[in-house]
Amino acid sequence: MQITSPLFDEREITLLRQCLQSGWVTQGPMTEMLECELARRHSVKHALATTSCTAALHLATLALGLGPGDEVIVPALTWITSANCAEYVGAHAVFADIDSDTYNLNPTAFEAAITERTRAVVVVHLFGLAADMEEILSIAAKHQLKVIEDAACAVGTHYRGRPVGGFGDIGCFSFHPRKVITTGEGGMVTTNDDALAARVQSFRNHGSTGVPSDTPADERKPWSMAAFDFLGFNLRLSDIQAAVGLAQMEKLDALLAERRQAADRYNRLLTNFSEFALPDAGEASGHTYQSYVLRVLEGGRERRNVIMDHLGSKNIQSRPGTHAVHNLGYYRNKYNLSRDDFPVASNAEDTTITLPIFPGITEADQDLVVKTVLNALSD
Repeated sequence: MQITSPLFDEREITLLRQCLQSGWVTQGPMTEMLECELARRHSVKHALATTSCTAALHLATLALGLGPGDEVIVPALTWITSANCAEYVGAHAVFADIDSDTYNLNPTAFEAAITERTRAVVVVHLFGLAADMEEILSIAAKHQLKVIEDAACAVGTHYRGRPVGGFGDIGCFSFHPRKVITTGEGGMVTTNDDALAARVQSFRNHGSTGVPSDTPADERKPWSMAAFDFLGFNLRLSDIQAAVGLAQMEKLDALLAERRQAADRYNRLLTNFSEFALPDAGEASGHTYQSYVLRVLEGGRERRNVIMDHLGSKNIQSRPGTHAVHNLGYYRNKYNLSRDDFPVASNAEDTTITLPIFPGITEADQDLVVKTVLNALSD
């Protein structure tokens, strides 16, 4: 049993055929339609598609003007690119510990990590659960920090009734195959700031800033060459990928409902077993369960690994929740970090298990997963 899988049907094939028949396969009209749909769903003014969420995060740090000497605070439990995006531009990733129940950035730890060099914070909505944006935004405003929302796992996630991605200065989404919807590889930058959107637009397209403003009117033609005022990159999503994304967006409500239903059933099956901490559901309908992450409360890494080995013996895929990034070689060595510097994140790395959750998961599938997990407890 796979840990997750995308859901494709004839709608993706239809839109892909339309794209190919149009002859326009690079960034174009379908990409624009996908951007408009994501902007609508997440109530933001601008959405700009890119090659991945990693690219989106990189573009976010570039657009915010972060660079050498700057510090960017990042939760210690997250995928590595949440921190890498600061390092890409010469800034320094500074870690802060997480809340043990939500796995998201602990606001108290966040504020304690702020120094005179801190310029921004990356707020991760991990596994599809929104971070505590009210408190984090209050702290950021007090210290005049920019806020990047890493919403890689959070297409469709809400915080207090509002979709994420528009709370901070800039948001970043992922369309990787493990996410709720996918374009194969792909991502999106969101913002309500016109100037930031213009910078992202330029940086993702080689640094192009369009036809120069001083170009005579009679030379403003379709063949006019653009100016390149920034050092940019080629980080554009193709219309082929956007065609898949448009079909996926049409399924979003159904996919989210199915994930929440499956997560609720896992909770009911596991609720009476004190050996586990179940996912914090957050507010009603807020969590999207991009991942269903269980935590083993006793026995630490060794017992967690026994459970995962049992699952593997039944051909059931599982994974740890995610990395405690400060324990990875690059950051551990560069900043001389140890596991005990961020103990909650280290414990989560050691004791979490991601259980299978995917479109079409059946009650029999879930029963087998839970039975296998519980059988492992006797070992």
